[in-house]
Amino acid sequence: MSRLSYVIKRVGKMDFARMQDTARMLHKKTGKPTAWLLADMGKCALKYNAGYMDYKIAEMYRLNDTQRRSVITRGISNEIVRRMNDKAYWHYFDDKTQFNTTFAKWVQRDWIKCDESMTQEALNKFLSDKDQVIYKPLEGSSGQGIVKYQQKDWEANPGLFRDQLLENGDGILEEVVIQHREMARMCPTSVNTVRIATLLGDKKEGIVYAFLRIGNGRVMDNVDCGGMAARVDLDTGTLLTVGADKLGNTYEKHPITGTPIIGFQIPFFEEAKAMCLDAMRVVPQVRFVAWDVAITEDGPRFIEGNSFPSHAVPQFAAHYPDGIGILPEFKKFLDL
Repeated sequence: MSRLSYVIKRVGKMDFARMQDTARMLHKKTGKPTAWLLADMGKCALKYNAGYMDYKIAEMYRLNDTQRRSVITRGISNEIVRRMNDKAYWHYFDDKTQFNTTFAKWVQRDWIKCDESMTQEALNKFLSDKDQVIYKPLEGSSGQGIVKYQQKDWEANPGLFRDQLLENGDGILEEVVIQHREMARMCPTSVNTVRIATLLGDKKEGIVYAFLRIGNGRVMDNVDCGGMAARVDLDTGTLLTVGADKLGNTYEKHPITGTPIIGFQIPFFEEAKAMCLDAMRVVPQVRFVAWDVAITEDGPRFIEGNSFPSHAVPQFAAHYPDGIGILPEFKKFLDL
């Protein structure tokens, strides 16, 4: 593709309304002229394949060209996924029943598929020894559609509860994961998962990054649902950075529990790494996976694996105070 064709294609894909909204918001935050921000955003889109959300989250408006080249933008992330992950095999991760079946060795929890084939008898049996369960859409991301149910929601009328589940659409009902007491000390309202990304790369294989995703009062720890993230030291399993959320807020301590974030030690981190390194070879056609790992009193457990990992979490500006982003870490694994 010629440079002119590339520019035309990129311009055609720009969401100018969202860019203007972002520029106005950043003008209030930084004092920089809205017109300058819009022009700079366009420059980053063309030169670094950055979307308006990349520009905002990585605070590209304060970075020089060298620093900007170190950010894993949407376009770069999409290209990595395209190269590394054969779409014909995404279903092992995108379909939650297939994931739980394929990686049952490391999931280790009871579940049932919620669709028209689920009989009342099977549902009653599944619920018989549980006091709370989690419903998840069969396919989905960013924590959308996840609902936590208590025993009171089904004990009075199990038939009505089944109808309600089916109204939610095809999904999966799982027993609730009880996290390690240390993880609950950080935030008890959600299961705070460690996102560990593995790569079967051109140059080498292993773990690219790890972040702890931390809830902020809701059932989910997802950053799209108000949660935050902090970078994990791969050697020690301790948190290296402040917590940061998608709005640009930063936290040295958890705002609800007061637990210090920097220096927090994740239990069973070595075991979590080993689990991910074993699992990354189960479906080798999907070479770049971001695993969401819960830490229980008995060790790590998979919540899910992502065949199209979000590039938002590993590029929050607060995690890179020197302005050098995470792309150099990917270049250790891949020819980019």
